[in-house]
Order: sequence, then structure tokens, then C-alpha cells
Amino acid sequence: MGMTMDVHVRELRYFLAVAEELHFTRAAERLYVSQPALSKQIRALERQVGVRLLRRDHHQVSLTPAGESLLPHAREVLAAWERGSAALEAARAAQRSTLAVGMSTSPGRGGLLPAIRSRFTAAHPQVTLRLRQIGWEDPTAGLADGTADVAFVWLPLPAERRYDWTVLAEEPRLVALPDTHPLAGRPEIDFAELADEPFLALPPSAGVLRDHWLALPERAGRPPRVGAEIAGTEETYEALVAGLGICLVAAGNAPLITLGGVTTRPVRGLSPSRYVLAWRRADADRPLVRAYARAAREAARAGDTAAR
Repeated sequence: MGMTMDVHVRELRYFLAVAEELHFTRAAERLYVSQPALSKQIRALERQVGVRLLRRDHHQVSLTPAGESLLPHAREVLAAWERGSAALEAARAAQRSTLAVGMSTSPGRGGLLPAIRSRFTAAHPQVTLRLRQIGWEDPTAGLADGTADVAFVWLPLPAERRYDWTVLAEEPRLVALPDTHPLAGRPEIDFAELADEPFLALPPSAGVLRDHWLALPERAGRPPRVGAEIAGTEETYEALVAGLGICLVAAGNAPLITLGGVTTRPVRGLSPSRYVLAWRRADADRPLVRAYARAAREAARAGDTAAR
């Protein structure tokens, strides 16, 4: 038993590649090593364990009974090592202490972002917060592809079961229209009166969020008319002024697009929008993610009391 104690993870990885490919050249390509180097490592492993693991003849490679018996354990050891590496990486990241915060529109809302930052930084002065502005093509603002650790996003999220969130603001959806629109003078508009208008739509990749801002659930199965696609605030403003369509906006974002020539009005018959701080469920126990979520909840609560 003693002689097998010093087998290295690398040698097991090499053995596993050959056992799965049953071909030295393919295994070498998969491992990014030369074939002679791979053969040499396998021979060294066999010398170390004192038994042949692979039979090689001119055309093929097969496992010996000893190789067959080692295979499931080699897989287990490598899987455990992968988990160990991931745990190490997480520990290193915690030391490096950077939290990437994704957002697609700036969460103005009475200074919410600075309020969260000051609460978070008071508790974690050594942590760097990196703000990442992500385009509207990605409704998860970087959570889906891992470029953000936490993100300010709108519900609903695609693949919602992957995420947890805390609601920061629940706001009515207003309609934004050019000042020259026949309905712009009304104090309040029924959604039914807007249903046939051309709408500005998020990119198709936004999925369920695109549907939400087109008010698909409120249309009783009638498809919306899309006047243009929008992927950012400036584009939205330009499209509104150009008369390409109207769009729904959260009350808190209205100031971003009611520059000259655009007006917003309350709409009857629409559910509100919910602005949240979200994170991947798999990261729910990461201390920095939890700390940022706590700061966000406290800041949102403090903002509520201030607003009242």
C-alpha cells in the first residue's frame, strides 16, 4: 500500500484521459501535452503502483483488470480535488475581496447606491466594489455568465430558479410617449387604449423581461406591435422622440428619459414593476454576497422611512 501513497493528481488525470479516450494521441491533445510525455507519465504511474493499467498494441489501447478497478476511484479522487480547488479559489477570492456589482440602468432612487456602498464599506472596509454596467441584452446584468456577483435587476428573471433576490423598490409602470402623442395630454391612460400602439422592445435575448415591459400578460394573447428595439437609455429616448413607438418605464426610471419632448403618464390596468438586488442561489452563502444583500435591504428600508 505504501508505494501508492505518492501518486499525484496529475498522473491520475493522465490515466483518466487515456482510460476514457482509449487512444494516446487523443488523450494527449485533450491534456495539451505531447504524446511521448503522456506515455512516459503513464509508465511512471504503472511502475509506482507495480501493475500494468493499460494494454497497448499497434492499433488500440484497452484497460487491464487493474486499470478497470482503478478507474472509478481515479474519477472520485479527481472530482474531490476539483471540489477542493473550487473551495481554495473561493477562499482566495475572499482574501482578494472584490465584489462585482452588475447593473443595467443606474439605480438612482434617492441615492440608493451610495447608501448601500457606505453601509457595506463600514462593515467591510477591505473589500473593493467593482460596478459593471451591462447592456439590456442581458436581463441578469452579469449574473448568468458570472461577470457579476450581485446585480440590480428587474423581475422577472429568465431561469428564475437559479437566483434569489431582495426587493428594493416596487414601482408603478408608467407609459413614456412623445409630447406630440394624442394621449400625452391625459392625466391617466387605460392600458387597453395603448395595446395597439407600436411599442419599443428590449432585445429578444431579454426573454421574459422583454415580455414584462411589453405587458404581454396584460394583452390577453394579442401579440404586441414592435416599433423598434432598444438596448439602453439614450436609445430609448431617441426612439421616443423620433416617434418610433411608446414604452413602459418604472416610475423610478422616468427621470432618465423625460428630457425634452418626452412625457410619462400613469397607466391603469398594469401590475407594478419590481426592482431587486439579485444573486445566484449557489452563492447564497458567500459572506460578501450576504453582506451586500443585507446592506441593500437596510438601505432600502431606511429610504422607505425617509420617503414617508
